[in-house]
Amino acid sequence: MELTAAELNYVQQLGRQARHASIELRAAGSDQKDAVLRELAELLDLERPAIKLANSEDVENAREESLSDAMIDRLILSDKVIDSMIQSLREIVALKDPVGEIVSGSTRPNGLNIRKVRVPIGVVGIIYESRPNVTVDVGALGLKSSNAVILRGGKEAIHSNKVLARLFQKALHSQGLPLGAVSLVEQTGRNLLYGLLRQKDFIDLIVPRGGEGLINYVSEHSLIPVVKHDKGVCHVYLHESADREKAKAIVVNSKVQRPGVCNALETLLLDKSLSWAEEVLHTLVEKGVILHGDAMTREFYPQIGMQHLTDEGYHKEYLSLDLSVKAVDGIEGAVAHINEYSSSHSEAIVAESYTAIETFLQRLDSAALFVNASTRFHDGGQFGFGAEVGISTGKLHCRGPMGLTDLTTTKYIVMGNGQVRP
Repeated sequence: MELTAAELNYVQQLGRQARHASIELRAAGSDQKDAVLRELAELLDLERPAIKLANSEDVENAREESLSDAMIDRLILSDKVIDSMIQSLREIVALKDPVGEIVSGSTRPNGLNIRKVRVPIGVVGIIYESRPNVTVDVGALGLKSSNAVILRGGKEAIHSNKVLARLFQKALHSQGLPLGAVSLVEQTGRNLLYGLLRQKDFIDLIVPRGGEGLINYVSEHSLIPVVKHDKGVCHVYLHESADREKAKAIVVNSKVQRPGVCNALETLLLDKSLSWAEEVLHTLVEKGVILHGDAMTREFYPQIGMQHLTDEGYHKEYLSLDLSVKAVDGIEGAVAHINEYSSSHSEAIVAESYTAIETFLQRLDSAALFVNASTRFHDGGQFGFGAEVGISTGKLHCRGPMGLTDLTTTKYIVMGNGQVRP
């Protein structure tokens, strides 16, 4: 893919500014960084009308483009969402700054003192779709960990993202920090994304969060290390020992509370020996859930009127009130199904059996495993991280909610007194 001279110059300039900013941020103190975030929180409150006006334009355009309900849900910046962004900023301010933390240390027999300390990664490129609140959350996490961030949101949220990025830069300027600390790719062409992924001289890490198409595109074209925040084909398994009321509450919450997000339930696994399984299914239908199953499962629950699976089968991430259902033969059947179809995001078991729970925990390896709790808790804020860059489904260099500490790496500081190697 060929970039025009103007496009190439644009992405290189963004990268160069971010690199220079990252060098300045190494010396920024916690008080200065926190002051930016406090001011940004005030600006978000003060500028609500401007934020909502820009967002209404994005939402209107999204509806005209017939984007999915899930995408539009993620796009909307209501007062509730703005309040949550403000709260997130306050929580990040309250977190301990990880930069400079001594991870380990020792003194060698020759007197050398060796310390391993946390330092920022440098420049992080974040590529995301639909959610404009990511602009604030990720920018704040990047700043708090002394990284410069380059934000590339989707074209469907461009007006919202521009307003939020400019408010962030206003707060940076007010506190004497470089504007390149948080920058937005304001041009939305696919060429610009391709160009950004080639800027290995300026950008240290790329973090994509979005649909499968985006993740695959970034993985294929990036010359920069990538931490994937992939789709969530999340499972809840109801074991024969499950408590009925706990099970119903967990399944409904995992699916219905907010179906268009990556930690929502997409496949419900029912133990064949569970005598009240149809009661759970009826409860879901009453909540507006559309059930899908294979031939065996539909035969197992004939009273439900379950629909056929889509062409994707049990690999499907619906991001809607659709739900795949599978009847399985005990804990072994559940584990086998999850290992075959999971996207390694979130899995839950509802059970009172210690043996079943231990088997589930030992035999599965997703980013988060839940016992008698909703998959909707797989979230940086719910885990006490203040916010998250995203939820990493890979194994390097971080996994699960990517918070402040995950935006750092380490270096060694070696203190001597004239030692030379013999």
